[in-house]
Amino acid sequence: MTENTKKQGFVGKILSLPNDNPTKTIIVAVLLCLVCSILVSTSAVIFKPLQVANKEADIKKNILGVTGLLSDDVDVNTLFEQFEVKIVDLETGQYSDIDSATYDQYKAAGDPEQSVKLSAEQDIAGIGRRAKLAKVFLLKEGDKTTQVVLPIHGYGLWSTLYGFISFEGDFNTIGGLQFYAHAETPGLGGEVDNPKWRQLWQGKKAFNDQGELKIEVVRGYVDFKVAGAEHKVDGLSGATLTSTGVSNLVKYWLGEHGFGPYLKNMNAEMEK
Repeated sequence: MTENTKKQGFVGKILSLPNDNPTKTIIVAVLLCLVCSILVSTSAVIFKPLQVANKEADIKKNILGVTGLLSDDVDVNTLFEQFEVKIVDLETGQYSDIDSATYDQYKAAGDPEQSVKLSAEQDIAGIGRRAKLAKVFLLKEGDKTTQVVLPIHGYGLWSTLYGFISFEGDFNTIGGLQFYAHAETPGLGGEVDNPKWRQLWQGKKAFNDQGELKIEVVRGYVDFKVAGAEHKVDGLSGATLTSTGVSNLVKYWLGEHGFGPYLKNMNAEMEK
């Protein structure tokens, strides 16, 4: 070993080795992985606030979209100021005093203390567990609620669909349905994103005059001459299982184990 190599230290010794030396190859690979992991971790920390902000903005856009308020001419945050966000106890249908700004319904669903495990009979949406509390978004005009937006999710054919369903001020007439995340087959199950199909939900009635949940997606097309057509939506052509999944998840979230108690409470308050 030369005097110059001694002065170079560990790094110098490694660099002085032949390029085909196994020790040099392993050490260089380890150092490269270490440097890359540090860069990736640093980037994740730096950009996390931006990612969170973008996610929140996307949620707001979908809520505005399902209520028909989304506009390119007005800032999303400005439009969203019309909404009042509340937390609902799904068992009682009453509002909770939990801070809506910090509550994450989907994280809560994975916590046994903040969620309930659904039985096979209850779990028609294929979600496994449901958070005890859920967010609702109230579109306000002064003291009057003109629309309410409810978060929904459930299994389709290939994936879990996440979206929103809105109701008019009577808490029965559907204002819109929109999904913002899923992995259904493009061109078939992916037709849940088709604006023409989403438009079919507008004006449909979730409950009959006796308060029974009747909304469903049917196979084929709705015959408007048949009684109960106001509770039925055309199925997605060629995507029967996705259609069934959507029908089931909507039934679940509007039923007694979802937002059913809340909608009934709000309807009763409106009729006073």
